[in-house]
Amino acid sequence: MSTTGRDWGDEAPERFYVITRGQSLPAGGAALDLVTLIVSRAEPSPSMPPEHAAILRLCGSPLSVAEISAYLRLPVSAVSLLLADLLAGERVEARASVPAALLPDRALLEAVMHGLQRL
Repeated sequence: MSTTGRDWGDEAPERFYVITRGQSLPAGGAALDLVTLIVSRAEPSPSMPPEHAAILRLCGSPLSVAEISAYLRLPVSAVSLLLADLLAGERVEARASVPAALLPDRALLEAVMHGLQRL
């Protein structure tokens, strides 16, 4: 089992090296976390690498970096590098998740939930 909690089985590290074109750091210093939402801004082109095209097709509606990783069955680190390439080429847009300060208070949510249960 890998340190990421996922067993990549037959996936050779060389495959990830090829997919990311040997990059180990995101282009342009793009910092993406697991809950950053990604939305396509362009259609895939025939000359684009298949992983980039797959991301553009998946992200017609917003998906988190973690969801993209799961759908593509690639490590988050590899997906982050692919997304950085697409961000640099302005083919996708990254949207920050909702900050915790903007979320409703837990006590309010519980009061609403209890009120609905009484109906």
